[in-house]
Amino acid sequence: MMTRNRILRHAIAAGVALAAGAAGGHELPGEKGNAERAAFDIVAGNITTEGRNAVFTMSVAGTPGEDRPEPAGALGGAPVFSYVWPTTLDPAVVGFEAGAGILAFAVTIHPDFDDTPLFDETGSGTTGDDGGAWHSHWVVLGPDDACGPGALKVIDIPEGATPALPLTWPGLPILIDSPGWSPVFARPSLSVTVPFADIGALGAAHFDGVTAALQVNADVHAPLLCVTDVFDVASGDLSLPGEVGQ
Repeated sequence: MMTRNRILRHAIAAGVALAAGAAGGHELPGEKGNAERAAFDIVAGNITTEGRNAVFTMSVAGTPGEDRPEPAGALGGAPVFSYVWPTTLDPAVVGFEAGAGILAFAVTIHPDFDDTPLFDETGSGTTGDDGGAWHSHWVVLGPDDACGPGALKVIDIPEGATPALPLTWPGLPILIDSPGWSPVFARPSLSVTVPFADIGALGAAHFDGVTAALQVNADVHAPLLCVTDVFDVASGDLSLPGEVGQ
């Protein structure tokens, strides 16, 4: 759905520039019924703080986490489903290079590969088989027309580059963090509690809610992970109007 990808790319850029002037309450409402998949039809998104923790919440029209992608059978071409909170936070807040791109928190699933090598989400006794379980990431997004006209990707790390990375970076050549915070699904919402070293950084932050599909490049090279479909956007225009509340 490249038309919506183009909207996503340009609206995020505008939203990051203009979010300081956005108005509205803390919970960001979404329009029910404008996504084909009820599990990704956003009704509301929110980020609140409790002490040094932030709680990322998204409510949907159906059952969150119910829809899962069909395995491709290999890493190349592997599909990813996601619930995403794009933010105006600088990536340096969580350990990436300052100004590296659009910092987003995401809850994802992708049965063809595991990208949380430090954690055993399924309790199977091994850490390498958990891609088919919902799990959380920080990602840094940016535009790349190689993903399609106006499309976004998780930013690649060029060969030989040594950018600042979080301690729980999973070793993939992209700006992604696998911190191991478990999403909680309780219809109609999912939520994740995320600790921050500096919770004050969220005080002026703005956000939006997005549900989307991504896909690993069939040749498994840069661009490695592209946004290929946008199911729904809470604000409708990715203006990042959500305000972090307490």
